[in-house]
Amino acid sequence: MTVVPEVVSLHRYPVKSMGGEEVPRLELDHRGCVDDRRWSVRTAAGKIGSGKDTRRFAVVPGLLELRASQREDGRVVISLPDGTTYAVDDERAPERLSRFLGQPVTLAAETDVSHFDDGPVSLLATASLDTVAVERGQPVAADRFRANIVLATGTAFVEETWVGREVAIGTAVLRVDLASPRCVMVDMATAELPAQHGNLAAVGRANEACLGVVATVVVPGTVAVGDVVTVR
Repeated sequence: MTVVPEVVSLHRYPVKSMGGEEVPRLELDHRGCVDDRRWSVRTAAGKIGSGKDTRRFAVVPGLLELRASQREDGRVVISLPDGTTYAVDDERAPERLSRFLGQPVTLAAETDVSHFDDGPVSLLATASLDTVAVERGQPVAADRFRANIVLATGTAFVEETWVGREVAIGTAVLRVDLASPRCVMVDMATAELPAQHGNLAAVGRANEACLGVVATVVVPGTVAVGDVVTVR
């Protein structure tokens, strides 16, 4: 029996590389998920704080231990492990974050340098994750892969068959551009999860180090938990 892919959870990450929040619906515009990865921590060299080093990103140890959420009034709040919170526009936030992270940092909203890794919207099928867990020999949390849209599917890696095609979810239409390459960040400890070494190796054995897909927005709209996916 063919299983129609269905949205089982939705996630937004207001600050790049910090833990995020599960939400019942996401608004999508041409940039991607509204308010997702809108903010970032910036190093003294002006690079975007991350769990990896690239031309745009710099490893900032401790960053993944922080969590960010958006309040009803739209302000983004960062939570530290000790329970203290700071809004990103609080003048005390950069100094407090710098002390926690052990280096001078600032907070900045996205401008002409994108905060996204490979694209704006990420999708992950639960069957694909289950296959990685079997390969690894123990459960692996979907949160480690920071997908925006998690889908229940009957076939592992079915989302990769959508590359080059459009998918309609809720009132939005996405174009699936590529399989999502994974890095060592999926092994690291986060605000929610302890370190779990071996996840990246398991993804490599199961599916050539890719898990989920990356998409761009063709038609802005709203996606909600329970929406089904129509592949065009």
